[in-house]
Amino acid sequence: MNNYRQIKHLFARAGFGIRYEDLLDHENWSVKKAVRRLFRASEKVEQITILTESLDMRQLPKNATDEDKKKLAQDRNQQMKDLNNAWTKQLTETEAQLREKMTLFWHNHFACNIGNEFYQQALNNIERVNALGNFKTMLLQVSQTPAMLQFLNNQQNRKGHPNENFARELMELFTLGRGNYTEQDVKESARAFTGWAFDGKTGAYAFNAKAHDDGIKTFLGKTGAFTGEDIIDIILANKQTAIFISTKLYRYLVNETPDLEHINQMADVFYNANYEIKPLLEHVFLADWFYEDKNIGNLIKSPIEFLTGLNRQFYIAYQNPDVLIQFQRTLGQVLFRPPNVAGWPGGKRWIDSSSLMYRMKMPSTILNAGYIDFTGKAGPEDEAYLAALKKQELNVIKKVQAQPDWDKFLKQIPDGTPKTEIAQFMLEPTLDKVVTDEVALSPDMKTSIIQIVSTPEYQLC
Repeated sequence: MNNYRQIKHLFARAGFGIRYEDLLDHENWSVKKAVRRLFRASEKVEQITILTESLDMRQLPKNATDEDKKKLAQDRNQQMKDLNNAWTKQLTETEAQLREKMTLFWHNHFACNIGNEFYQQALNNIERVNALGNFKTMLLQVSQTPAMLQFLNNQQNRKGHPNENFARELMELFTLGRGNYTEQDVKESARAFTGWAFDGKTGAYAFNAKAHDDGIKTFLGKTGAFTGEDIIDIILANKQTAIFISTKLYRYLVNETPDLEHINQMADVFYNANYEIKPLLEHVFLADWFYEDKNIGNLIKSPIEFLTGLNRQFYIAYQNPDVLIQFQRTLGQVLFRPPNVAGWPGGKRWIDSSSLMYRMKMPSTILNAGYIDFTGKAGPEDEAYLAALKKQELNVIKKVQAQPDWDKFLKQIPDGTPKTEIAQFMLEPTLDKVVTDEVALSPDMKTSIIQIVSTPEYQLC
């Protein structure tokens, strides 16, 4: 029994890829065993605790100088970098690939972008703790975080003057999806969430009973003196929530084009398991359709998946980790900075002519100081381009300060392994002749690998 292709696909989707030596070790595992091992490796929760202070609670003196204000701004910027770098490091080094892959999913599902990194860290940890747990538990905890209450203006949601922002996004983006509720449902729901707030001095959730509207509300056809918790219960009792989440997960893990039959299967599992996430994921990873040809090598890696996979595969260390934030900005996905409350749209929207050029150039920048040794006859434009790259090589080394561990990577590959076999390992889509011809002509294994990860095909998983 050789499950090489299935195991490789599973780790590409349930994690950030698999190393060659691990694939050789796991290729005779059953899919069921591989799935079980992925969950077992993700049982432990590694919370990120790099930040210990909310800078919103740092009071500037009344006679604060420009220097005082500048220092506070610098500290905020440093916290942003520290938090981003801490998660990037964890993504690269963790054995809990599945938990981090799902934390990334929930990070985008519950998109939040505020200037308080301490609150962002707390939200991220709630998503991590519950990433493979219960959706209802996570939804309730996320909804009561200072990050989300601040981002969606529920601090301003008071009896007599309801703010509808949180109530609307709860249904549109977090649970039911647009078109499955009315404007009146939004208004009634907003009333139920009045008084949900956090203490500005401690950052802890603190229900404000005086601000709560305890009157009768009618929501999704039900009537009562509903609280916010009641609204969440009613929303989850509606199976449309299970369908909405399953659709998003299908697009994240399987295929951008929804298959309604498979999504309905997922929704049944999710709903009947009382919104437990693990049974839903097990259903997907053990389904025959998950491993069909049409679902392999068909998703575009997000910038974070792309960088994380590269970092993990080549054991890359960065002397200046801030360069990874620059890479994220260039590629259009900075952790903790989604473009809006709907998050990153993903899919084909990750790629345009500019970002594809950066993506194809980035591996050679990191792995070989920006130089790709293409074989064959180069045209005048290619020669000029390669000459410019070579000239910039020292400058790139100085700026990027990345150290891939080539010895460790190459040690995994048995002597005499054909270059085309390595190409098939590194790429999810089936190899085409252009790739195989170029790889076959490369002068050595290292050069061929840099060529492989500089192809458009490497952008797919």
